[in-house]
Amino acid sequence: MFSSLTRPRALALSAVPVVALLAVVGFAPLPFVVAQPGGTADVLGDDRGKPIITVTGAPTRTTEGELRMTTIVASGPSVDVGLDEVVDGWFRTDRAVLPRDAVYPPGKSDREVERHNTEDMEESQDDATRAALAYLDEDPAKVKVSLHLADVGGPSAGLLFALGIVDKLDGDGSGGDLTGGRTIAGTGTITPEGEVGPVGGVSLKTQAAKRDGATVFLVPEAECADAQAELPEGLRLIPVTTLERTVESLRALERGGKVPSC
Repeated sequence: MFSSLTRPRALALSAVPVVALLAVVGFAPLPFVVAQPGGTADVLGDDRGKPIITVTGAPTRTTEGELRMTTIVASGPSVDVGLDEVVDGWFRTDRAVLPRDAVYPPGKSDREVERHNTEDMEESQDDATRAALAYLDEDPAKVKVSLHLADVGGPSAGLLFALGIVDKLDGDGSGGDLTGGRTIAGTGTITPEGEVGPVGGVSLKTQAAKRDGATVFLVPEAECADAQAELPEGLRLIPVTTLERTVESLRALERGGKVPSC
């Protein structure tokens, strides 16, 4: 009986099921997703030889600087993630371990998730166009905007698309570039009314932004703390809440005025 065992013997025996459990877990897939910094794209530039933003019905500007939308890359809903990957992800600043159900709808296949992300991207592009044209007081019946960006899904590029349209049509409103010639990156959803929303994964997106040359990162205000968690040196955070206030912040940045900070 256990009551008659010495303490070392009892501890040794009690460790057996724990070791066995760890052995099983080590070989079993876990309900997690591992994410890392993904690619970025300058919405003022081209994608596969085609302009990302095309405007017809109004004169456009030749722009300087870059507006880079950012992404993360995550293991798919059907990918088995092992214990070694989870442990590795927990101890790396360029990885994030997330519950699978927090990233993907339960029970959805890779193809269904991809289709959903594509639909979100298309809706985001429509909302960005409506927000930008409304901000500029342009008639959407006369000014048409086409957005093209392959192999990217989800709604998180909405803010950058809207800013790109504003820069193409109006710049900073005084003949200069909205970017001030800088490489500016960011993330955020947008509504047709110009409201900016959170997206997730910002601590990974800041790393992607810095890697690709950005010096400024536009982050939804609600995610300032997440963006600061692993903020790369030399990358300035500007919190944003609406398209209008984002444009105001970029103008202030260029003119040396007061710029919001996290």
